[in-house]
Amino acid sequence: MAGNSILLAAVSLLSACQQSYFALQVGKARFKYKVMPPAVSGSLEFERIFRAQQNCVEFYPIFIVTLWMAGWYFNQVFATGLGLVYIYTRHQYFWGYSEAAKKRVTGFRFSLGILALLTVLGALGIANSFLDEYLDLDLAKMLRRF
Repeated sequence: MAGNSILLAAVSLLSACQQSYFALQVGKARFKYKVMPPAVSGSLEFERIFRAQQNCVEFYPIFIVTLWMAGWYFNQVFATGLGLVYIYTRHQYFWGYSEAAKKRVTGFRFSLGILALLTVLGALGIANSFLDEYLDLDLAKMLRRF
């Protein structure tokens, strides 16, 4: 089983490392801008870094679920590629937001687009598996014939 999901596992681990890195940046910003926990407000610079990290945390469960569903039920290699692009766009989002609120938009939009695509691919794969399992109708196989 693990060998069948190695690419998804690798992207998941890489994304977890990214989340840890973002949290570390918040810790550094707390020290630099003298914002002691549990406070979450302070200088604008700190608040941008904190919000960028929190937004990444808020979207993380959606990313992990859609990555694995698209990989298991649609195509692992394609989902893995999209997962790597998502990690890159989240990096762009985090650092853009850290510099200025307006610089977050491009990374945010691209990452939402990737999440939407992973969701659609996962849903298509699940629907095809459902039809094949319960109605003996494999749409993917039928499409390959054409």
